[in-house]
Amino acid sequence: MIKVVHYINQFYGGIGGEEKADIKPEIRKGTVGPGMALKGALGEDAQIVATVICGDSYFNENLEEATSEILEMVKEYEPDLFIAGPAFNAGRYGVACGSICKAVKDSLNIPVISGMYPENPGAEMFKKDLHIIETANAATGMRQAIPAMAKLSLKLVKGEEIGPPSDEGYIPRGIRKNIFREERGSKRAVNILVAKLKGEEFETEYAMPDFDRVEPNPAIVDLKNAKIALVTSGGIVPKGNPDRIEASSASKYGKYDIEGVTDLTAETYETAHGGYDPVYANEDADRVLPVDVMRDLEKEGIIGGLHRYFYTTVGNGTSVANSKKFASTFTKELVSDGVQAVILTST
Repeated sequence: MIKVVHYINQFYGGIGGEEKADIKPEIRKGTVGPGMALKGALGEDAQIVATVICGDSYFNENLEEATSEILEMVKEYEPDLFIAGPAFNAGRYGVACGSICKAVKDSLNIPVISGMYPENPGAEMFKKDLHIIETANAATGMRQAIPAMAKLSLKLVKGEEIGPPSDEGYIPRGIRKNIFREERGSKRAVNILVAKLKGEEFETEYAMPDFDRVEPNPAIVDLKNAKIALVTSGGIVPKGNPDRIEASSASKYGKYDIEGVTDLTAETYETAHGGYDPVYANEDADRVLPVDVMRDLEKEGIIGGLHRYFYTTVGNGTSVANSKKFASTFTKELVSDGVQAVILTST
């Protein structure tokens, strides 16, 4: 019997939503939440002996401590296989699944697997280290994700040959293997070209990367009369982080009034950003969000004025989908407020 340990977050563990995202790791015997479906998909060959549950915020804000705690929990059950998720497009959950899978793989030397939407930051961070089944954007894809994860995980633990991503359903890992085909490459290439010219279906043997290109707007003609706004992914927020923007894999952004503010002092502003040393940003938040310099430019008449609001979020592990969603919302406000240009700063 193959012994399996399953990892899920506080939501799928039935503990709560965002208000419970700071819970510490705990372990329960048997299946919990989506583990029931996973148990059915694994069949009689495997048994989920335990389920580890951890809050998304706790894991991402206490990475080393959480990883160490969970590893000790997993070791007690001496599993043959470790499964995390699926996380779909939940950024912090995906990063946690990828992080703990890699830690278990490196420490215990057993097969691991997870499931994520391709744009989940966890997928981008860990797809080269482990097999991650490609899932839908949301939990509505659970019925498709669980069987695919179970099927591939059993092949991994049994030491069976793993086929290409198109056959097995995992996110491409960037690994190339030499294989032999009946037809030589030149003939296959011509066949693909002919199919493309005829408008027929075809599948490339080497997919090119898809780069998101953004055409720059024309230069501002009259800078002296232009209203300029500040936007940052550096996580600068008023002291105390009133909107509780997450330190990693942000699910929200903040909009804050700086009318009359000429300097972001240590007593009034700080960074909510994880993943880098916040000391210098907390000492002087202008280092990340240069309000002081913009006020100087305003006084000198170089720019028409600084917009009274700045927009901020955390770029650390935040999904592309969330980033686009944030921007599509607040850019409408910026345009409506007559802003001609935005200075985007990072960490």
